[in-house]
Amino acid sequence: MGITSGIVLYAVIWFMTFLVVIPIRLKTQGDMGSVVPGTHAGSPEVHNLKRKAWITTGVAAVIWAIVASIIIFEVVTVRDIDGWMFNRMDGSSHVK
Repeated sequence: MGITSGIVLYAVIWFMTFLVVIPIRLKTQGDMGSVVPGTHAGSPEVHNLKRKAWITTGVAAVIWAIVASIIIFEVVTVRDIDGWMFNRMDGSSHVK
C-alpha cells in the first residue's frame, strides 16, 4: 500500500466512523425543551463536535492500523475474496 492509498483509506475510515459517532449522546432542542423559533425540534442543542472528532480520530487510527496490516501482510487478498465469491481469477476459465 502506498502513502496516498494509506491516507485515502484513513480518510474514508475516519468519515465513516464520524458518521457513526455523531448521534451518540446527542441532545436535541426538543429533548432540552427549548426549541428556538424557526428551527426544528430535532436540531442539536448540545453536540460536542470537537470531542467527537477527537474520539473519531483515535478510533479511526486503530481501525486503520488493523485494516492496513491486513492489506500489507496480505492476510486476505483480492484472489481470496474472488475465490470465496466469484471464482473468476483462477486462470482456468477462457472466453470463447
